[in-house]
Amino acid sequence: MSQLDGFTDAGETFFIIGSLSALPPNYHIETRLSCVQMICFKLSNLPPATGNIEQIEQNDEQQMLALINLVQPGYFLPGTRLMGDYFGIWQNGELVAVTGERMRMHGLTEISAVVTHPDFTGRLYAQQLVAHVSKKNIDAGIVPFLHVAESNERAIAIYQRLGYTRRRNIDFWKIRRME
Repeated sequence: MSQLDGFTDAGETFFIIGSLSALPPNYHIETRLSCVQMICFKLSNLPPATGNIEQIEQNDEQQMLALINLVQPGYFLPGTRLMGDYFGIWQNGELVAVTGERMRMHGLTEISAVVTHPDFTGRLYAQQLVAHVSKKNIDAGIVPFLHVAESNERAIAIYQRLGYTRRRNIDFWKIRRME
């Protein structure tokens, strides 16, 4: 029995961010997502408004989960929305883009779940939402940061255009307890 067993149940998944130590034999790495951590002290090059941004409410959670898991499956779970404010853009009653806040530390907030439905990319929705949530935090004296897959060069370029700079590379590990 490992020390981790006291925190998890058999079949349960959890995440480790950063360096990964050796795991006990009853734990399995499901995925590793290599990311760039980016930070923003001042916004620049704000995009023109092409979509109406609205706050996501509890009754929108199922639509939000479906959209996020369509685009980036496995890293956003039910209830994560409660960690911060989430905002979306709808088209004909369908949530097509979302962004919000997840991890919070003194003076820092992670911008999270930046996704756009594949049928609605290229309309600047993600850029508008990231700018909106980043501005909300910067105006409150809080520094926004985010994580983006190292391979997502398009998103990295968009974030840099908004004023984000690379801070470091970091891995996200999804781990499952087997027994």
